[in-house]
Amino acid sequence: MNNKEHWNKIYKNKSPLEVSWYQHRPSISLAIIDNLPVQKDEYIIDIGGGASALVDNLLQDGFNNVTVLDLSSRALNHAKERLGEKSRLVSWVAEDVTNFSPTIKYSIWHDRAVFHFLISSDARQKYHNCLNSSVKIGGYVIIAAFSIGGPTMCSGLDFVQYDSEKIRNELGSNYELVDEMSETHITPDGKEQLFGYFVFNKIA
Repeated sequence: MNNKEHWNKIYKNKSPLEVSWYQHRPSISLAIIDNLPVQKDEYIIDIGGGASALVDNLLQDGFNNVTVLDLSSRALNHAKERLGEKSRLVSWVAEDVTNFSPTIKYSIWHDRAVFHFLISSDARQKYHNCLNSSVKIGGYVIIAAFSIGGPTMCSGLDFVQYDSEKIRNELGSNYELVDEMSETHITPDGKEQLFGYFVFNKIA
């Protein structure tokens, strides 16, 4: 089973309210975005956004150039149905981020729980290439990943745990770490997951 089939199967068998990464309100992501010096009409992309409610809140907060990218078309369809008519205000991309070819430059790249699933150096390099071609100089990159000491498997898949030093090394010298936060995420079935949120400014 390839990655697309894997994630579509999850969204076929579970409601978006039942998946372990579900958040009623992605408060940390929203707080980070709110503190960035970015105008409401600048371009934002949510990597692996799927059925996340982040897009709902961004639209409510007045952002009007939002793209949601996810490998699972089923996940995106859940979000579209939830938003109804407002879904027409969003650009939806059903694609693997490592194969994504952007046509515009984004001021904010948000990724909650995609990067840590890239366990091969080749996949991480492809992600890095896409990131570099997607984010404008001066733009911001928000990556949330499982912390060191957090879970060891998620949704039947292995992943890589990160701290600030490790993820800084992955992004390289073109990105300056400007903030980091931690979160103990409580899954719908009551389990704890340790996340780190890392905020970078693209400086070159």
